[in-house]
Order: sequence, then C-alpha cells, then structure tokens
Amino acid sequence: MRIGITCYPTYGGSGVVATELGKALAGRGHSVHFISYAMPMRLTGFQDNIVYHEVEMANYPLFDFPLYTLALASKMVEVARYEKLDLLHCHYAIPHATSAYLAKQILGDHIKIVTTLHGTDITLVGLEPSFLPIMKFSIVESDGVTAVSRFLKEKTQTNYGIEKEIEVIPNFIDTSVYKRKDSDKFCLKGISGGQKVLVHTSNFRPVKRVTDVIRIFNEVQKKVQSVLILIGDGPDRSQCEMLCREFGIQEKVRFLGKQVELVPILSTADLFLMPSQSESFGLSALEAMACEVPVISSSVGGLPELQVHGQTGFIAEFGDVDRMARYAIDLLTNPQKHALFAKAARSRAMEFESSKIIGQYEQYYERVLAGK
Repeated sequence: MRIGITCYPTYGGSGVVATELGKALAGRGHSVHFISYAMPMRLTGFQDNIVYHEVEMANYPLFDFPLYTLALASKMVEVARYEKLDLLHCHYAIPHATSAYLAKQILGDHIKIVTTLHGTDITLVGLEPSFLPIMKFSIVESDGVTAVSRFLKEKTQTNYGIEKEIEVIPNFIDTSVYKRKDSDKFCLKGISGGQKVLVHTSNFRPVKRVTDVIRIFNEVQKKVQSVLILIGDGPDRSQCEMLCREFGIQEKVRFLGKQVELVPILSTADLFLMPSQSESFGLSALEAMACEVPVISSSVGGLPELQVHGQTGFIAEFGDVDRMARYAIDLLTNPQKHALFAKAARSRAMEFESSKIIGQYEQYYERVLAGK
C-alpha cells in the first residue's frame, strides 16, 4: 500500500504512535509518506520506503493567522497525486482529518481517509463550541475511524452523537527496544545506589497533574530514601519547580526536560507515577511497564484498560494523592512484591507488542480500501 500519514511532529503520544506506525509499515514493505509542517520527532535516520513532505507556510500581511488547514490540504493533494497514494491516515481529527476531507473533494473518492482519535482532540479541543460541528463532520466523513481505547470510542460516540462504527486499535510498543537494560543508577549524577527512583514523563500540561506527582513524592521521600526524575517540559514546569522549593525537596527532584532516549532512564526506575486527570490510553505508562517498572496511576480514561490493579501497579481515584503515596511506599518497601509487579508489568506490556498491533492496522486499511 501507499500511505500518507499526517500527525503533529512534536512531543506527545499521538505523534510518537503515528511515527512508529509509519516506520513499522515501511519495514513491512509499504510506501509511507509523512505530511506535516515539521519532521516528526521520532523520525530519525534514513529508512527505506519513508519520505517526508513539509507543508510550507507563507505569511501574508492580510492574514492574522497562518492558514495551516488549507496549506495542509493542498500538500495532501500534491503528494497523493504524484505519489499515487491509496489512503491518508490522519492522527487527530482537527485539523488533519478536516484537511484530508478537503483534499478528497479535489482528488475524488479513490483516495480513502482513516482518522485515528488519540484523546485531547476529542475530550478537550473538539468540545469547544467553535470546533464541535467541524469535529463531528470530519469524523463522520472519514472512510474509517479508529480510537486508541474503548473509553475514547465510547466518549466520542456519546459526546458527538456519532453512530459511525469506530474500531479500537490500542497503542503499541516495540518490546525489543523498550526493555530493561543493565543500568547503573550512578549514571544519573547525584543518585546513590541505595535510593529508589521514581519517574514521571509528560508534556507538563494541567491535565497531567505533575504537581500531584510532586505531592506524592513528597510523602514517599519522608518514608523511603528516594529521588524523583521528571521528563518533559511544558506550561506547568515553573509551578512544579516552585512547589519543590516550597516543600524543600528541590535537591531530590531532577528536571531532565525533553528526552528522546527514555530506555536508559526507565531502566534506572523503580516506580512510574501517572496521576493524570485525563488519559485516553497512557503510552508513557506502557513504555515504563515494558521496562519492568510498576505504575501508580489514576483511574481515568483508558488507564484501567492498560494496567491491572494489584498486579502491574496500583490504580487510585483521580486526585487521591495520599492513597497513591501509600501504594508507592508499599511497593518500594517490599522487594519481593515489587519484583512480582515488575515481572507482571513487562508481561502485560508484551500484549501490546507492535507486531501484533501493526497487523491490525494493515487489516483495517484493507477493509477501508475494499469499502467494507
């Protein structure tokens, strides 16, 4: 197949999944064309069967805002025509599926559109009154729609009154890459061999509740000799740094900023914290689990579909910092229990092995192209 993929190229689960999907499809012999305003963050190094097409943006004094939706549609038309694409796979409905619909009106019905919903596009952006009609239209007019969890599928159908069938294809991970490696904790400066390492990864937006991560750790460090590693960056970072200073734990918290290579860091971790307010799947939790790191998470969205309470980690009600801290202390002070949870986390992650999920996407593409 000849497949066009459009995603946000920056840090975030949707861009990571879209890029890894494209790379895996290319590895299976498909011709993959990424169409976006910048090179996807995970698209590093040369790989046969992959081509990147940049959406060029022009600035005109007449327009106060960039016309990205139209520029993207135009680039989709160009690439589809000259590369003879079979389908356009859009990750996020707005504006990607909207642009693909415009492109299809120019190209004709022979080009098919598959839209994958990742979460924020549905639970936050799409519910804005100004976006709701175009969001619903873009989903309904797609030839195929997938969601990364049952929760997101049901949320979409309920919020938008959509009767269109939505295929659930979960996020995935390459467990040959994401696996625990021999890693000396001393490789992170300032961490001694006797300290437990807690990790959190996110874009530091309010919905990720990174301040709750710090509050949980503040309770843990009172009982367990430990450090907290925070990976990522975003609008809440300054507030988080201030909270660390307020608690007097700034020397025990490491802000690493954005990182591409996570496996070495996760391989030093004893526990992963994810107290999110909303999480459609929880890709970063899956990455941690694949590296044998038990997860303490909230019970929101698709997280209960990913991890098993009392086996791969613990799940608590959103905002229940005290309970999450107790769960963390329990695991960190019980080596035998922790070892069982770590093994179970890896075993659960294996169920989301990329080779299994990529095959589901291939089968779905074939159904869409056949009009089924």
